[in-house]
Amino acid sequence: MLRIEHFYVVLAAFLLYAGWRNLRERRFAHAAFWSLIAVLFASGEAILAASKAGDRLPAQIAGAGVIALALLATRMRREHIAEAPEEQRRASAERLGHRLFGPALVIPLVTVLIVLLGEKLRYGTHRLFAEGSITLPALGLASILAAFAAIATTRERPLQAATEGRRLLDTMGWAALLPLVLATLGGVFAASGVGEAVSSLVTAVIPADSRIACLLAFGLGMVLFTVIMGNAFAAFPVMMAGIGLPLLVQRHGADPAALGAIGMVTGYCGTLMTPMAANFNLVPAALLELDDPNAVIRVQFPTAIALMLVNLGLMYWLVFR
Repeated sequence: MLRIEHFYVVLAAFLLYAGWRNLRERRFAHAAFWSLIAVLFASGEAILAASKAGDRLPAQIAGAGVIALALLATRMRREHIAEAPEEQRRASAERLGHRLFGPALVIPLVTVLIVLLGEKLRYGTHRLFAEGSITLPALGLASILAAFAAIATTRERPLQAATEGRRLLDTMGWAALLPLVLATLGGVFAASGVGEAVSSLVTAVIPADSRIACLLAFGLGMVLFTVIMGNAFAAFPVMMAGIGLPLLVQRHGADPAALGAIGMVTGYCGTLMTPMAANFNLVPAALLELDDPNAVIRVQFPTAIALMLVNLGLMYWLVFR
């Protein structure tokens, strides 16, 4: 049966490859950074992707590894990494055309199909996926299939997938790790009682008997916490524990599925407006060599406000039906 740990091992192998390539190029901070993450993932339960240290690594060692990552990140510098000449890339793009979108579409399509049909996917009498949530294993398998689809479409050597993946990883640098770290931070905040503190503060400021007031507090709170923390995954457990569950679901009877889904999308409006989401907003500006590092945020801001208002309206209309 496929479990998420199997895909952690595949990811660890890729990270070790990235570390080895950087070591050969004498980029020692990068090499140590990616190799250390590979060790954490290969330990079995990745502290950076979930909520606890690996089964094979004591929590104290994994925690020391996270501190080491923070120190190594200060030594990492973005440098140009050699790639195919522009003429060759343009010729390849013109030859392949819209077929280039095929491998990218494999990821969402396969993930959704596996999630919907996961219970029926069996090999004889054995389940293909282990019991429990199959979303992450589905995403992992879809990503591997997409890599093979890309190799078949471009007719490149299989090693080219790892080479280009490593180039993109080093181009993003430590910012590639932000979603994992911020999601873990949200879990830490929720476990430390921040949600209860938010609930006490909100009930003291707004009329808790008004579902509109509670809904606005939840939606705007998702946006604000996402702006502060850089990722809606980090804001979600705090706002759901503080406002969503006690006030909207338990007191006002909101549909938790609709509230969670639209609440997450509302939170991502904050992602469009904050430099804390460095991998989304600052890294593209750096890759495009824009003079204004906040240029991406300035362009996205009006769209973020419009989407936030639409999501708040959808939330009110759908969660109380």
